[in-house]
Amino acid sequence: MLAFVGELRRRNVFRAGTLYAAAAWLVVQVATQVLPVFDAPNWVQRLIVVAAVIGLPFVLAFAWYYELTPEGLKLESEVEREHSIRHLTGKRLDRAIIAVLCVVVVVLLANTFVLHRDADVVPEKSVAVLPLLDESHDGSDQYFSDGLSEELISDLTQIGGLKVIGRNSSFQFRGDTTDSRTIGDRLGVATLLEGTVRRDGERVRIVIGLINAADGRSLWSQIYDREFRDIFAVQSDISRSVAAAMQVELSGTRSGSDGQPPGGNVQAYNAYLQGKFYGERGTEADERRAIAEFNEAVRIDPRYAQAYAELSMAWTNLTAVFLGGAEMRQGYRRSREAADAALRLAPDLAAAHVAHGSLLYASDFDWAGAEAEYRRALQLTPNDGEAKYRLGTLLATLGQPAPAIDLTRQALATDPLHANWYSSLASYLSPLGRLDEAEQAIGKAIELQPSGTYYRAALAFIKIQRGDADAALRAAQSEPPGAWRDIAVALARQIGKDPAAADAALQAVIDQHAGDGAYQIAEIYAVRKQPDPMFQWLERAHANADPGVSNLLIDPFLLAYKNDPRFAAFCRKVGLPVPAPNAG
Repeated sequence: MLAFVGELRRRNVFRAGTLYAAAAWLVVQVATQVLPVFDAPNWVQRLIVVAAVIGLPFVLAFAWYYELTPEGLKLESEVEREHSIRHLTGKRLDRAIIAVLCVVVVVLLANTFVLHRDADVVPEKSVAVLPLLDESHDGSDQYFSDGLSEELISDLTQIGGLKVIGRNSSFQFRGDTTDSRTIGDRLGVATLLEGTVRRDGERVRIVIGLINAADGRSLWSQIYDREFRDIFAVQSDISRSVAAAMQVELSGTRSGSDGQPPGGNVQAYNAYLQGKFYGERGTEADERRAIAEFNEAVRIDPRYAQAYAELSMAWTNLTAVFLGGAEMRQGYRRSREAADAALRLAPDLAAAHVAHGSLLYASDFDWAGAEAEYRRALQLTPNDGEAKYRLGTLLATLGQPAPAIDLTRQALATDPLHANWYSSLASYLSPLGRLDEAEQAIGKAIELQPSGTYYRAALAFIKIQRGDADAALRAAQSEPPGAWRDIAVALARQIGKDPAAADAALQAVIDQHAGDGAYQIAEIYAVRKQPDPMFQWLERAHANADPGVSNLLIDPFLLAYKNDPRFAAFCRKVGLPVPAPNAG
């Protein structure tokens, strides 16, 4: 054995292996940093790693059997010992190893102190408005404390250079006793705005303060005992005080979302806040209650553009999710009336453009019109994460997942605990073959909302892309009972080993969800590799104004048939660009 080891050393096998391992590691590290910039699919990175591992035994064998001589490569058996220059080759290999290791050290240092330096840096000019606590005896004024919190978020978003966390993330800490440092770390901010609200008849008491998240130190605090009719002045004063405490400049105009009624009627404002409160809950009953409150707000003040914009959004949400047939047409008509009123009253109101864009997207499949509206909204409110997210959704619909990913990540920077946005991010990564990243994104959504609907179904879809039938079925069966569970289970069974179970699952979805799940039934037929019924169900989805059609160009199951002439014809029918035949 000692003789064999000595021979390995003499033939420079150890040196060759060390040099190869260091160089291979370097190539893999560079590839993992560079390839994602070009949206290269994950399989390219995996191929590089596998090739690097496979190459090692070949390099070792080559070093054992061959020797580099002044005349070139020769078999070791052909070189006489006294003419061997392996000792010189060894010295050259030593120098090469040192050079490669120096590069490895540089890469490691760059990766640690440069590439990831910003990941842990919290911007000094950053704030999260935690939900102001309702101190009423029965909690009946929570709508007011929530609404005031949202208006403060909206006010502060107008400040250029200030990172403001969105409602979805900051409101997750309602009544949370977690220390300020932990909250600041989770939200990625340096300061927190927190306080309490108590209404007593026509008087309001607001206790509010700005604190340093790192150590809980108070930066500014104030107590307001005012008449309810003075609430708008209080909001403005809080915004100015926070801006001054953070040494940032508060713009004198508000071009984005302004919840204050133009006539200053506090009853209209009260109805508007109640509409916002119920609209956030998302059930059909709550959406209808929100519509009633917004209608009351615009009845009291017919010039209330922001309330009209919210009314339009409420009608679009109610119609897209809960209504069908004649009710659906009526719902979209009312949404259009409200959006038109908002734009007529306030052409530069960002919320009005978002509402109109959402209507064009959901009702008319007018992708170009929706894109123009979202871009205008983002122009008016450059810091608004919601506008960035919606524009990203639109670009994904147009078959541009890469910019959609970038916009969604920007949106998540302002609302880092928004589970739905992580879910959307996963759906944009999937068609690019970036399945590891997609799985991480949907995993984050599940972590944030363990009981959330659709997220585990989305995980099942990723497992189906991987061809892992067992994992797909497990994920599908963990989805909460309902339509998405039925659909996910049916899709997972199509790649399993039980054709009878696959047929039964498909038929069950058709029996139960043909009216509202035509697009998903088309997906099931796509996975079954049956394009004829797939296209038939796509036509049905279009006839039903199925919102699933908007996913066509980022749907990995349906994109498998993008070279079929019927796919191009369907894209033209619904106003989507036709993907290039060889596009990924």
